[in-house]
Amino acid sequence: MPLDSTAQLLTRVTAQLATQLSLVSRNGTRRPMDRTRPPAAAGAPPSAYAPGGAPPTLLLAAHGSRDPRALRTVLALLDRVRDLRPGLDVRLGHFELNRPLLPAALDGLRGADAVLVPLLLGRGHHVKRDLPAAAAAAPFVRTRIAAPLGPHPLLVEALYGRLVEAGWDAAEQGDRHTAVVLAAAGSRDPDSAQDTRRTARMLQERLGGVPVVPAYASATTPTVPAALRRLAARGRHRTFVASYFTAPGRLASAAAGA
Repeated sequence: MPLDSTAQLLTRVTAQLATQLSLVSRNGTRRPMDRTRPPAAAGAPPSAYAPGGAPPTLLLAAHGSRDPRALRTVLALLDRVRDLRPGLDVRLGHFELNRPLLPAALDGLRGADAVLVPLLLGRGHHVKRDLPAAAAAAPFVRTRIAAPLGPHPLLVEALYGRLVEAGWDAAEQGDRHTAVVLAAAGSRDPDSAQDTRRTARMLQERLGGVPVVPAYASATTPTVPAALRRLAARGRHRTFVASYFTAPGRLASAAAGA
């Protein structure tokens, strides 16, 4: 089909790249084909997700925020997914603060098959406990739970693009005074911090070895201001802050304010 805009072209390229990346293990080897097929849902009939059958509903699980920009961003993402997969039933639920909440979203899917996709950037309490609990409390829906969005190479590319928008230049790579702070929401769950550190390492590789220090807006340390001070003490006075948030909100604003 003809592509009538740069945005459509980038969307097509991104979709194809994501498909290809799904066939590659994290060590760079190609996965066996039997591992690239999604497992059948627990309790679902064998033909539930068979080719040619009705696809399951895609239920995106967002965190929720009092900042109205967050909901607008998530709804825009919802529209983009619907554009990429016309005919697929794509819905939204929130862990807190915004409607519909996940229990209500699941209640609207009685008797259906659904894949729950956490719109979160790593593992944490919502991914490991709240989402499985919500699925278990809705036995009238046959559910599978996808992994969180990150860590993932495509997120690193998005972070790189945002840094370029903020003034990053390839010439920064050899500058001993330059560094990047990866500002994330933060969680008390050690797996969440591990995922953020991995993203920081991937971004550092993408930036040609420029130091990338993970920092957090809540729950754990170092904070973004503390990371900036430490870098300045090491002579890194030209510092970029990469915002690692799925949408605008209180924590993203706090990181930007730092």
